Amino acid sequence: MLRVGLTGGLGSGKSTVAAMLRELGAHVIEADALGREVMEPGHEVYDQIVARFGSEVVSPDGHLNRARLADLAFREGRLLELNAIVHPPVIEAQRRWMEEVFARDPAAIAVLESALIFEVARDARARGEKDGPLADWRRRIDRIIVVTAPDELKIARYVARLDPNARNKAVIEVDARNRLSHQVPDAEKTTQADYVLDNSGDIAALRVQVKALWSRLEAESNKSRQNLSLQ
Repeated sequence: MLRVGLTGGLGSGKSTVAAMLRELGAHVIEADALGREVMEPGHEVYDQIVARFGSEVVSPDGHLNRARLADLAFREGRLLELNAIVHPPVIEAQRRWMEEVFARDPAAIAVLESALIFEVARDARARGEKDGPLADWRRRIDRIIVVTAPDELKIARYVARLDPNARNKAVIEVDARNRLSHQVPDAEKTTQADYVLDNSGDIAALRVQVKALWSRLEAESNKSRQNLSLQ
């Protein structure tokens, strides 16, 4: 078994890498999907968010107004408040998922795709947590892959994805820069990464890197199955 964290800033291409790894045989889960699930009505996280942020973040259909919540978090400086509610249950859901994967397939390579692996640890330490799985990601992840790209390219990709007709390009660019400003810079992430993928080129160049990486992950997993050191 091998627990792999796949991360990268907004627009870096980590979701594309995750899809490639899934095609190669990895078990993949998206942290965003887990976050959306725990924020649905009926979950404790939903109740805590409404209690903290008020009824203005609730849409007429009873679900969270994610756009308004993001506005409060990123533009009004309440991101740490939101993360303190959402991160712990999402990390616990990730742990349960990995346990289920390895129970079915002890030789599995389980990949967690998350933009915020380093940010979860940073925010936990900011809240005064010195120990535990939130403050120390290596307690729950064996290997980290960081997908990098220049910030301007990330922003262009983000805009193209959200606004392909470029009708609100300026607004979305501002949003992208704001979100990036809250993420740990690539230069800092790469110093802690086990593997770095450069996604400043085309999809073919990225695929070559991912295939080579998959071979290395399989070798790492084989070491684990044979009880050999992963260091």
